[in-house]
Amino acid sequence: MGPVHVLVIGGNRFVGLLATWRLLAGRHRVTLFNRGTLPDPFGDRVERLVGDRTGPDLERLLAGRRFDGVLDLAAFTGEDGRRAADLLRGRVGHYLMVSTGQVYLVRPGCPSPAREVDYDGPVMARPDDPDDLWDWQYGMGKRACEDALAAAGPAGFPATRLRIPMVNGALDYHRRLEGYLWRLVDGGPVLVPDGGAHRVRHVAGDEVARLLCGLLGREETFGQAYNAAQQEAPTLLELLAALRQATGSRAELVPVPAARLRAAGLAPVEVSPFSGRWMSFLDPSRAARELGFVHAPLDRVLHGVVSGFLSHPPADRPKGYARRAEELALAREVG
Repeated sequence: MGPVHVLVIGGNRFVGLLATWRLLAGRHRVTLFNRGTLPDPFGDRVERLVGDRTGPDLERLLAGRRFDGVLDLAAFTGEDGRRAADLLRGRVGHYLMVSTGQVYLVRPGCPSPAREVDYDGPVMARPDDPDDLWDWQYGMGKRACEDALAAAGPAGFPATRLRIPMVNGALDYHRRLEGYLWRLVDGGPVLVPDGGAHRVRHVAGDEVARLLCGLLGREETFGQAYNAAQQEAPTLLELLAALRQATGSRAELVPVPAARLRAAGLAPVEVSPFSGRWMSFLDPSRAARELGFVHAPLDRVLHGVVSGFLSHPPADRPKGYARRAEELALAREVG
């Protein structure tokens, strides 16, 4: 693909930054659209449009403009999808929306791992438990956005939807993997809710960026949705053991019932971010078969994250680590 003009909506941290670097390295022209609340490192190499996509700014700033491609990392609702299709119809060569594996989790009894064909079917009613509400709303909003894009049709609006699970990488602003690393390097026991027997399959942020940039202009993907994830599916305990080895830690991995954590006033997902039930598990075989996408080996991804962390550890600690002393006390009790 020769140099093209790409609009990147949102995503001025993590995947969006990585994708923009790739586009610039490929000598493409890039325009960023976001709220301007966070700085970016691109200097005068990009054009910036500052506004809120949910208001009149989107129409005002994009009026009459054409783009070869759009990477939309900030589409969360059906209205976001409808407005994007209405405003950009006939003025964009290819629109790529970053969706989520949670579009499957809001389907009762959805298979795990979930395939693209598992998307269709009934969805859950609004949950009564407030702890589940945000995740349910997120999954439902992304489904509504996907449905709006699908309804716009590949002929009228050439869109591709990319569904991804939990994203790991040095720039992860949720700091999930980092939470485990701080616990491993402090040398104390690491609590593993319910033993960590469940399997996990995530995706690396730079692999998402690589796939997004590689998909631009591929007509066979118009109107389609694809899962993107790593191939490996270790148990959480196996993943933590790999991180322990990569850091050189001798920290003990201590199984503890999630109920015991809650009784001690500790939220399992703050102690162990990969222990929540709203964590999708995707089948990435279609992307491998039809797109030729093969995710980087997990051990390479983990060693990259660990090396970056050990070389430049953040000055502060992620959410949940503030109660590390209580975790250590509980580890002594159950140990």
